[in-house]
Amino acid sequence: MSRAMKLIAIVGVALLVSCASQTQELNQSQDAAVAVALRRGQFELSCPTAVPVVLSRTMLEPMAWQGTERAEYTVGVEGCGKKASYIVVCPQSASGCVAAASKTNTTIPQGQ
Repeated sequence: MSRAMKLIAIVGVALLVSCASQTQELNQSQDAAVAVALRRGQFELSCPTAVPVVLSRTMLEPMAWQGTERAEYTVGVEGCGKKASYIVVCPQSASGCVAAASKTNTTIPQGQ
């Protein structure tokens, strides 16, 4: 095997490992992120029976050299004729997630 082929193989394996670890990180923090969004949604919508759904999730690169990698989730919360969406950020080197932004109090039209 030529040197170039070995290098390509090593880079390919590194990319596969990186993708697998990001998926594991996202899976690991998802329950906490959903719980944070749900609690905030239940409060803001005045609806203790609200239900969450994960709309998207991604890993964010560190903002600075040797910074903290973060998992970001967009979580929708719906109940009592209203719905909201929350962006929840979970730092990987610390415990706890924060609902960093939201769009709330969207009333669902009757008949939908």
